[in-house]
Amino acid sequence: MSEARTLATVAQLTCFDEVVDVRTPMEYAEDHVPGAANRPVLSNEERAQVGTLYKQVSPFTARRVGAALAARNIAHHIETAFAERPRSWRPLVYCWRGGKRSEALVHMLREVGWQAQRLEGGYKAYRRAVREELPQLARRLHMRVVCGLTGSGKSRLLETLERLGAQVLDLERLAAHRGSVLGNLPGAPQPSQKMFESRLWHRLRGLDPQRPVFVESESARIGTLHVPDELMARLWEGECVRVETRLAARLSLLKAEYAHFLADPASLGGQLDCLVALHGHAAIDRWKDMALRGDWDLLVGELLERHYDPAYRRSILGHYPGLAHAQAVYIESPEEESFLAAARLLIALPAAAPA
Repeated sequence: MSEARTLATVAQLTCFDEVVDVRTPMEYAEDHVPGAANRPVLSNEERAQVGTLYKQVSPFTARRVGAALAARNIAHHIETAFAERPRSWRPLVYCWRGGKRSEALVHMLREVGWQAQRLEGGYKAYRRAVREELPQLARRLHMRVVCGLTGSGKSRLLETLERLGAQVLDLERLAAHRGSVLGNLPGAPQPSQKMFESRLWHRLRGLDPQRPVFVESESARIGTLHVPDELMARLWEGECVRVETRLAARLSLLKAEYAHFLADPASLGGQLDCLVALHGHAAIDRWKDMALRGDWDLLVGELLERHYDPAYRRSILGHYPGLAHAQAVYIESPEEESFLAAARLLIALPAAAPA
């Protein structure tokens, strides 16, 4: 896709009252334009049915059946989801390639009197735009990378910075994962890689390149997801700040963050099995027993001492060379005032000299 077409696709997304995705729920779940509403012209099963007819019977039969199904679904959307839209409503509609499905809905919406339009090139053009813009968006940003041992409160510090008006890129929130072997969020599966990149693209486009962006010192993978290479490079080149947190505060913060494991020690045991290759069965069995007994301070302390802290120290300086001379902030307790003080100090830091 040429730069002009990429710009045209992105410009379309910002010029309408609502973006409507008419693909199937399965396609939508894999990835979609952030904020788009899913109003399928064909359901998952209906699209499969039409595709089978196209291959096994005839294109004509497939189109006839598909048209009837689409008409019923479009009528349902007009009677329900779109029923209260004003006369001036201007929706932008897309399907996979800007073809028949979006054309069918746009036609009916225009017949009603709404100023509907198709996204040129459909989702495929949008996806190309995301892939092409992500490196450019990443390169323009100045990163302030928040570094610190596991449990030092980095995520909570980012939340506090955001509340105080600082620009924050919370990669773990976008990835729905805390970034460690125990990092799965209960009831919140990770998005697909494409959806993660869509969320990143949307967030990066909203950041002001004239102001610093606070971000946590992530690795290149967050759970099952890969942080785009150009964005990862910007983190590694970023201006580091170091969070120093008392051990007692770290234990308290981790127990609060992983409260779901305290409520369900058996599920923690299943996750700890992932560490057998590194620490052996004897250590894992002992940690599982601590969990079942509710000996949380001892368990968390051992996990930090034997697994998380050594792993962090092995990797951090190799990836974040700026950490050696980083400004330090101190978290004395898990209380809110300690995080507010650290966040205010970071916000007040002078701008870094140009590289």
